[in-house]
Amino acid sequence: MKLDFLKGHPKGLYLLFCVEMWERFSYYGMRALLVLYMVQYLFAGMNNDVATQYAGNIYGWYTGLVYLTPLVGGYLADRYFGQRKCIATGTAVMSIGLFVLALSVVTPDIFYKDTFFVLGLILMILANGLVKSNISTIVGMLYGDDKQKRDAGFTIFYMGINLGAFFSPLICGTLASVYGFQYGFIAAGVGVLIGFLIYKLGEKPLLQDCGLNPYTQVSTSNNSEDRELRLREKRKLWALYILMAFSVVFWLSYEQAGCSMALFAENETNRAIAMFGNPFVMPSQYFQSLNPLFIVTFAPIMSILWGILHSNKKEPTSVQKFTIGLGLISVAYLIMSIAAHYSASSLVSPMWLVGAFFVATIAELCISPIGLSLVTKLAPVKFASLIMGCWFLSSFIGNLGAGVFAGFYEKISHSVFFAILAINSAIVCLVLVLLIPLLKKWMGKS
Repeated sequence: MKLDFLKGHPKGLYLLFCVEMWERFSYYGMRALLVLYMVQYLFAGMNNDVATQYAGNIYGWYTGLVYLTPLVGGYLADRYFGQRKCIATGTAVMSIGLFVLALSVVTPDIFYKDTFFVLGLILMILANGLVKSNISTIVGMLYGDDKQKRDAGFTIFYMGINLGAFFSPLICGTLASVYGFQYGFIAAGVGVLIGFLIYKLGEKPLLQDCGLNPYTQVSTSNNSEDRELRLREKRKLWALYILMAFSVVFWLSYEQAGCSMALFAENETNRAIAMFGNPFVMPSQYFQSLNPLFIVTFAPIMSILWGILHSNKKEPTSVQKFTIGLGLISVAYLIMSIAAHYSASSLVSPMWLVGAFFVATIAELCISPIGLSLVTKLAPVKFASLIMGCWFLSSFIGNLGAGVFAGFYEKISHSVFFAILAINSAIVCLVLVLLIPLLKKWMGKS
């Protein structure tokens, strides 16, 4: 098995890799600050459990809507503007939204503070809708009918997402801790602005005609894509929709990383370490970099592993990979439940969080890039961005549920809180095992 999985890909992939890296730098940098900003600053003076519930609900609605608006962004791209115009507009609006969030920190007037905060979140939500589904769709377009190479391409693309997500909590979290939250938000805004400039410089020479026009302008020929969807195509779409429903449970658990696990890191983890003989309390936001660090490290290994298993005709199907992912996310929160049990008496070792993030990362690699690749394989061309938006719709529901559930973090035992997530994921995993034969039949060779 050769280790040259980075070779033989379209040059446009690496442009989109860089753009998505900076766009995710801004999103995850801002996300690492959001709950702590609300609890410690925006809702300062409230009871801790009330502030946590408000912050959790707002976090859930924000991170959920970020994954709902790609449905609209995909429709606009498919029907009216094309993917590339949506990406350019989205990245520009995203930078504005982050600078507006920074204004909410520095303005002394409570009315303008709340106004800038809400306006900044709205701009970020709309911008993500224009970027998220469309940039993934163009990645699929670059590969044409090369489905095997496409899986490796999405793995590389996913590394770009997480490379940006790794650095952003370190940079934005440090600036927020040392200088103030406004500098963390500004750094995130500068990051996505860099991504916008890179995109405008490279889109014409590297993407050629991919995503330039909406589908209705690409082809007017009377081919099979313009006819009524055949039964086989409908079954493939139904298989996708079922997997989307199961992924909701995964995201509900996984997205606790930015809310309940962030609070666990802040309040129940021993973050005191010695640096060069001097005591240092590590900012809790640093833990948000563990997941993307593990992704960048282990995504190539997972890609090589799938390749080896494929060569030996032992590679799990996409549905089986989903099942593995749900089982692993259950294990991750079992680890957190045990850690929370010990944290009731004293601060716990950061290695509990490290272990949980590691297992959750391997689970994510079995679900998220596989899902993106499946959508571009199974969705009809004229619905490509819209169906990609539907894939992110499952993330909307999962993120919203994660935030709402996180609002109860201070109301029940933390050990029970994480145990509920572990048990829920395990039950859904077993249900999906029973559906594997049916879904494999509907999806065919894909």
